[in-house]
Amino acid sequence: MYKGDITPPEAHERLKKNANAVLIDVRTQPEWTFVGVPQVDRLVRLSWQVYPQMEVNARFVEEVEGMKLPQDAEILCLCRSGARSASAASALSKAGFTNVWNVAEGFEGDKDAKGQRGKTNGWKSHGLPWVQS
Repeated sequence: MYKGDITPPEAHERLKKNANAVLIDVRTQPEWTFVGVPQVDRLVRLSWQVYPQMEVNARFVEEVEGMKLPQDAEILCLCRSGARSASAASALSKAGFTNVWNVAEGFEGDKDAKGQRGKTNGWKSHGLPWVQS
């Protein structure tokens, strides 16, 4: 099991304080392109599920291992709302990484009363830095 869930502001603060911390955005290419990405140093874009079939990326852990991060590196996993990133964080922990965290609210957060994301919680609604292509 991964270390725990943290909020986007906590994740942003950890990235600022720990020069070795890494944020892995586990969403898909269309999400990165059309919704945006956190604007931080040490951002890794690596999909947990492969678009469009949305099957789990069988090479996810292998690709993270290929980054040659120390087993105790602080790894923060982020997705749209916190579900895929929790699965990715669990897989990394199972593979031996000991300091993996899930960004629980994700990039866009939960849906509001109108069914829209990005307004209730999540990286964007907290006003943290992000960019869109």
